[in-house]
Amino acid sequence: MLDEIHRVRREISDRFHGDIAAIAADANMRAIASGRPIWNPSDNKPMHLSDGENAPELDSQLPPSGDR
Repeated sequence: MLDEIHRVRREISDRFHGDIAAIAADANMRAIASGRPIWNPSDNKPMHLSDGENAPELDSQLPPSGDR
């Protein structure tokens, strides 16, 4: 089974000449074309702390995107 996983990964990588951006774009296009629901993190509701207060917004805690 593990050999099959490695074989498929090599085939996918070879098909896109190792271009991870192209692999991701293809996977995204196939996911959209499938018509199945796709999780979108912006759909999430804020978390609630045990004391009933809302958790702080994560965006304000993250470094700028260039630093990630």
